[in-house]
Amino acid sequence: MSSSPPETETYEVTLSRDEQWVAHHALSNHLDAALDADEKPPEWTLEVLETIEADGDTERLTGSQADRLYDTLATYVNCEETPARDVSDATTVLARLEDVRTD
Repeated sequence: MSSSPPETETYEVTLSRDEQWVAHHALSNHLDAALDADEKPPEWTLEVLETIEADGDTERLTGSQADRLYDTLATYVNCEETPARDVSDATTVLARLEDVRTD
């Protein structure tokens, strides 16, 4: 008798179209940086991009994906070249990710 694998806990994160775009842009920058360094892009990046690009405004992320998206957006927010509008949307997403992870 085998036991079924434990289910991965997921978090529902609702993002506006602008917030989705900023998350997509930050993840794309992360992919580009890996490719520019002749490194294989992390698989999680592609998984989160696919989740964000899916229809709907609610993303279902695993805890690991939520943490990595948080780290990617936090880095993006702290870049001097990041436009103020993107900083605002990314900061909103960061707060939302904090909320779902602490609930």
